[in-house]
Amino acid sequence: MHRYWKVGVAASLLVLLGARDPRPSDIRLDPPAMPRFDGTVSVLTYNVKGLPWPVAIGRYAALSGIASHLRDLRKSGRAPHIVVLQETFTTEAQSIGAAAGYRYVVRGPNPDTSGAPAMTLADRDFASGAHWWKGETAGKYVGSGLQILSDYPVENVRRIAFPAFACAGFDCLANKGALLATVVIPGAPTPIDVLTTHLNSRRASHVGDDRSIYAYRRQFDALTDFIRTSHDARYPLIAAGDFNVGSEDPRRPEILAAARQKWASRIGRSPSANLAEVSAGRRRRRQG
Repeated sequence: MHRYWKVGVAASLLVLLGARDPRPSDIRLDPPAMPRFDGTVSVLTYNVKGLPWPVAIGRYAALSGIASHLRDLRKSGRAPHIVVLQETFTTEAQSIGAAAGYRYVVRGPNPDTSGAPAMTLADRDFASGAHWWKGETAGKYVGSGLQILSDYPVENVRRIAFPAFACAGFDCLANKGALLATVVIPGAPTPIDVLTTHLNSRRASHVGDDRSIYAYRRQFDALTDFIRTSHDARYPLIAAGDFNVGSEDPRRPEILAAARQKWASRIGRSPSANLAEVSAGRRRRRQG
């Protein structure tokens, strides 16, 4: 079996949250002592491949191992302060945060969260070409698979499901979207916003590039609108997740350019409003 690590896509923007209260089940009460803020925050992004059997085999042991490793890091004082997870579709995957000792756990859109309908003629043409044998018309069997784990208090949570038509291939079986949370770090100048998402795959979706790339771009449009309408320039934003840009895929320069030009366009280019270089770290496969 394989473990999928993705380190990267992190952008430093200045933004503010439009508030929405987190669901009560999101937050774990009575946390132990929080780590002392020393001017840095560590963030791990991890696609845990928490797919149900028989789509994936042998994941119980692998997911338990992930939780155990994070717990061991905590015992040695090296646990990431914030972890963003993708593909937490199973009960075992969704339990990683609690098992690893994280005080706050928030989840992304569930299977019933509604996405926007097709709006343009091109959208409707794309939707009309969906194939049931590729999983594109079967509905949403699982939620977004997104989670944010935090050692610091979570103040606000917002979620978005991507437009219902904006998916391609077997990726349509998951209700992909984005999850945004405000994390309050005692001693830091301001809270920070943490965003995670999982965009449509390319070859793994088992459809042609014409469908996977169209879906990808419409998802990215929705993500950009979500970021631009949910923030203003007062808080930093850390955006991390499974952006499926690949190491040679033409998606990479497109997403980097859009992040710089659209996500940060309200900020300007002053030294105090720096947009950090976004890196999309290569997928590494390890035997686990």
